[in-house]
Amino acid sequence: MITLSLGEIAEITGGTPHDMPDPRVQVTGPVVIDSREVRPGSLFVAFVGERADGHDFAAGAVAAGAAGVLASRPVGVPAVVVDDVVAALGALARHVVARLGTPLVALTGSSGKTSTKDLIAQVLEHLGPTVFTPGSLNNEIGLPLTALRADDSTRHLVLEMGARGKGHIRYLTGLTPPRIGVVLNVGTAHVGEFGGRDAIAEAKGELVEALPADGLAVLNADDPLVRAMASRTKARTVLFGEAADAEVRAEDVRLDDLGRPAFTLRTPTGCASVTLRLYGEHHVSNALAAAAVARELGMPVDRIATALSEAGTLSRWRMEVTERADGVTVVNDAYNANPESMRAALRALVAMGRGRRTWAVLGEMAELGGDSLAEHDAVGRMAVRLNVSKLVAVGGQAAAWMRVGAYNEGSWGEESVHVSDAQEAIELLRTEVRPGDVVLVKASRAIGLEKVAQALLAGAEGEAGAR
Repeated sequence: MITLSLGEIAEITGGTPHDMPDPRVQVTGPVVIDSREVRPGSLFVAFVGERADGHDFAAGAVAAGAAGVLASRPVGVPAVVVDDVVAALGALARHVVARLGTPLVALTGSSGKTSTKDLIAQVLEHLGPTVFTPGSLNNEIGLPLTALRADDSTRHLVLEMGARGKGHIRYLTGLTPPRIGVVLNVGTAHVGEFGGRDAIAEAKGELVEALPADGLAVLNADDPLVRAMASRTKARTVLFGEAADAEVRAEDVRLDDLGRPAFTLRTPTGCASVTLRLYGEHHVSNALAAAAVARELGMPVDRIATALSEAGTLSRWRMEVTERADGVTVVNDAYNANPESMRAALRALVAMGRGRRTWAVLGEMAELGGDSLAEHDAVGRMAVRLNVSKLVAVGGQAAAWMRVGAYNEGSWGEESVHVSDAQEAIELLRTEVRPGDVVLVKASRAIGLEKVAQALLAGAEGEAGAR
């Protein structure tokens, strides 16, 4: 973060200094919400959570070197006390971003946000220091914390924006106004909360509405609901995708034996060959979005292609591919799941497993509302249509319906099974997986299926194919 005094922070946030002998003391270190991450000069932000109250750790944070605390009540050490810590954190981020004037790229979508954000960041690093959202910290707390990592050396700021309802992205763009906005897709993730895809599109489109007239909206030409967002922005628009009218598009898409895509990147200023290190054809669209952003920021197409070809996986449990010593390939995609990402992962599994036995270990997809049973049924049916060797549906009623879908599609023998939890899945796999098999593990985060992947790899020596 740029250097600010505690007194300046009080003024920016509308807070009151407490137990602060010298308001000129400067915050020079990172802004943190975990006292274990305090460094000399940090600002410790005290939140009241479900399991712990950050105010209880304030004194320890200062003893560890924090310059002060942002809190909602006095804590006996130098603190700026505010009525609403979340709002104050946002105000601080807004001030820092405005003062820096760093080009800000924001992106949203129903699926692929984190992978695309990681791609954009890795490409832009070739142009200069880039600060970007770690993992999926894309809400009203994670976004300002990321923005506050920027300093005078930062050349680009790349922020992922999530939404749980209408108005959420509008709030986030108010904290960190973007110049470039990317909308990847409108799917059915969180459809139970939003009430339908049109409502999701309305919420995601708040990003392009926030762009200035001299900004750029980067829109997926292959998604009609995203393409239509061009009418909701005063910024210029660039379409990406495989559609013939996309300015940044992919041609001659092909997959290697491990399911890694290669394609020709075509832009109005030239074309170049890209060979991704990522697994699954769905990453082509993500790469095109990254290419459109990089092109806007001045990177030549040949450098874009090189940077995309060098990029890897930065965030854990997203198509992490590890091969065991016995040739079993474990694909850990257990961070999250929705119908669109489930279909993409199944296609990637089949592409990787040509000539090998394939396992789809799939858990429940959360927040689908009244569409839940139908969507789980559809995933089970798709696994059969793609000739996945064996489907293991893990969890409660929704997972059981995935097995029902597979059965109704023609999986009548041992090709599909329903188990109650991760431990039962682990026991089944340990018994039945054979050398050379490919095992995909995927579910919504709350299901915790990463335990299955970790159990399969425990004690197994292998080389990670995606990082």
